[in-house]
This record gives sequence, structure tokens and C-alpha cells, in this order.
Amino acid sequence: MSFTLPTAPENRPVTVVGAGTLGRRIALMFATRGGPVRVHDPAAEAGDAARAYIEKELPAVAARLAGGRPGTVETTTDLARALDDAWLVVEAVPERLDLKRKIFEELDREAPADAILASNSSSYATSRLVGSVRSPERLLNIHFYMPPRQNAVDLMSCGHTDRAVLDLLLSTLPDYGIQPFEAHRESTGFIFNRVWAAIKRESLAVVAEGVSTPEDVDRMWQVNMGTAAGPFRMMDAVGLDVVLDIENHYAAENPHLPQGPRTLLHRYVDEGRLGVKTGRGFYEYGPTG
Repeated sequence: MSFTLPTAPENRPVTVVGAGTLGRRIALMFATRGGPVRVHDPAAEAGDAARAYIEKELPAVAARLAGGRPGTVETTTDLARALDDAWLVVEAVPERLDLKRKIFEELDREAPADAILASNSSSYATSRLVGSVRSPERLLNIHFYMPPRQNAVDLMSCGHTDRAVLDLLLSTLPDYGIQPFEAHRESTGFIFNRVWAAIKRESLAVVAEGVSTPEDVDRMWQVNMGTAAGPFRMMDAVGLDVVLDIENHYAAENPHLPQGPRTLLHRYVDEGRLGVKTGRGFYEYGPTG
């Protein structure tokens, strides 16, 4: 079955479901072309924080794009309002499959019939969400990393995605400063994250085994790779609860993976040390306000 592509997307909102660390950053990028963006989160305070972040960062990010200009950003706890007339909906809720399935059932009911439905999941292929939608031709993964600094995204079919949907996104996303790369077959971890997962896991294992410390691993990484941050600071930026959810998913698919990295992450998560968003993780960041 073919899917009717959204008409006049340049005049319609992009909707992001989830106002967390990545949700607000995704919304920021879609607000760089002067159009409307809506962010939905059931927690009003999360939406307020997302809007404050976007309003602060948007002028500079839009200015770096050819033809970029700040758009309008609305945050709401009302899902129907968030989805009204949207041409693209990006889900950015926590990495729990039951939650994502429930969300996509709602999106399928409430979003316009020609809206593209995308998951930002870092570990779940949308083939596992096909049963939640009536038109899987409009369903796919759009996996973001950490915009506006890391602007690559993976596009991956759910197995039924209309080819025209992928082609539209491949041609349109660069207008927002987003660089898409297509995974040509289903892959847990997509493209870059398969490589990054191995780096994270081995870094955690080195610390879990008492071989080194987060600080020394990061410093060696910076010296050898010439990057501004190492694996542990990057995990802190994503959120250690998110990193643990992802590792648990990989382990469910491959029970031969070592337990040590997940045990180490559990210890930090159980202590409420989730990284930058709580003011401390592998590093101390001070009060988060």
C-alpha cells in the first residue's frame, strides 16, 4: 500500500512528543526555518524548561544555517493540540517499548492521516511498533544524536515504510541543519550507535573492573582522538538512566554481553546520579535549578 505524502509541509507544524534532553533539541532544529514547532509533554514543567532552552539557543542555531530564521515554538500538555495539522511527528519518550507502543497507538488515532510518524528511539526498531499503527507506510525511525552539536540522524524503515517517505526526509531534513543517513536494512543501534555502543560498553567495563577511572578514560580519549569530551562525559550528557535502558535492550537481544557495565550504571542510577540533568553522574555538575 502507498502513502499519500503530506501536502505543504513548509506551512505546517512539526510535533515532538517528549520534552526531555533530546526532545527539546529535536524541536530546536525544526524551529530553524521560520515554521511552527509544537512540543508535547504531560508534565507542564518539562515543557516550560524545553521552551526556555529552545528560546535561548534558537537565534544562534538558526543564524548558522543558510536561510535560517527562528520559528515559533509552542509547548502543550494537550496531545490533540500538539498534533493538529502536523506533517511530521517525532516521538522522543523514554526507551521503554510498552510506553512507545502506547504512544504510537495514540499518534495513529490523533495525528493527521498524511502525517509521517517517526520514533527517535536509540535502540528499538520501528518494526516492533508496526502493530500499533494502521498505516505502517508512514512509520519509520528518525534517530537523532545530540543536536545542535551532533546533527547526523539515522533513517530506518519499519519494513513497510513507503519509499517516498524516506526520499522526502532525505531531501528535506538538511534544510533544518540535520544530516540524514539511511540504514539500508534493519540494524539494532542503526549505523553510528552500533559502533558507539561497543565503545561505551568497553569503557564501562574498564571502570567496572577497576582497571581505570572515568576521568582517566576520558582524558586518554581526548588526547588520542582530539575530541572535547570522552565517553563518560558524553554518557552524562545523554543521561545514565537512558544509557542503562539502552544497554538493557542490547542485553535482552544478546544475553552474552558482560554484566559489569550494566551493574556499574545501575549503581549510579539507583543513587539518583543520572548525569548533567541531575547535577551529578560520573562527574559533578552542581545544582540544576
